[in-house]
Amino acid sequence: MTLVGAGEIVGRARRAGRGAAAFNVVQIEHAQAVVAGAERADAPVILQISENAARYHGALRPIGAAVLEVAAAARVPAAVHLDHATGAELVDTAIELGFGSVMYDASALEHGRNVAVTAEIAARCHARGVWVEAELGEIGGKDGVHDPTARTDPDEAAAYVAATGVDALAVAVGTSHAMLTRTTTLDLGRIAALRAAVPVPLVLHGSSGVPDEGLVEAVAAGITKVNIATRLNQVYTRAIREHLAADPEVVDPRRYVASARDAVAGEVTHLLGVLRGPGAMRPAERS
Repeated sequence: MTLVGAGEIVGRARRAGRGAAAFNVVQIEHAQAVVAGAERADAPVILQISENAARYHGALRPIGAAVLEVAAAARVPAAVHLDHATGAELVDTAIELGFGSVMYDASALEHGRNVAVTAEIAARCHARGVWVEAELGEIGGKDGVHDPTARTDPDEAAAYVAATGVDALAVAVGTSHAMLTRTTTLDLGRIAALRAAVPVPLVLHGSSGVPDEGLVEAVAAGITKVNIATRLNQVYTRAIREHLAADPEVVDPRRYVASARDAVAGEVTHLLGVLRGPGAMRPAERS
């Protein structure tokens, strides 16, 4: 199976009224787990590498190249996406590596500057056939502060998309990044209003804090792309802790990291099932 673009996966999901899952990758084992879980679910999947993850590895190229190889070998459609990039140089590196999509995050800038810079990046990416996601209405939690009161205005969102030309929009509807509990209550009315006003797919960041039923409701209300990071890290870390507690003499990281990889694969399969719902896309639909 060859790599596909995130735009293709998101577009098909939106037309079918289903959610498209995008899972963040920190280490190569995350990528392997995401692909294994997607293959088990027979579902397309998006693998994301954030600017923070690239910084952890010292650069985007090493982890980016590895994740592209893992995704390209998947038996289901898989896309590789750059998440929360704040600089043009990182975007250029992702495109050179072969990423089919990027999320450019200028949400911390003053609105006018956000629009201008995002429009420049979108034009730059579109000239090279790359799909672009942006954010309006800063979603809490990036610096460890949860702000569930943040909301994106539908009229502003429609104007922003028209002015920037982005292909998808991450919106603030009650979620917060890095949530460790699944207790978020989404503003479903705001999601529906945004879906009615905005012509491009809506993206839900901070989805790890949303319970399964909330994810189903979010998709029904109008969300398409659902980003999940912290939840997989929780599963990953818990599996390692349990393995080390059961076998305190183990020193080979392949043994305990493998248990984490298997646990994450199971969680990916579960979440893909939640987001796809009944009438899931069949292989013939993905050809």
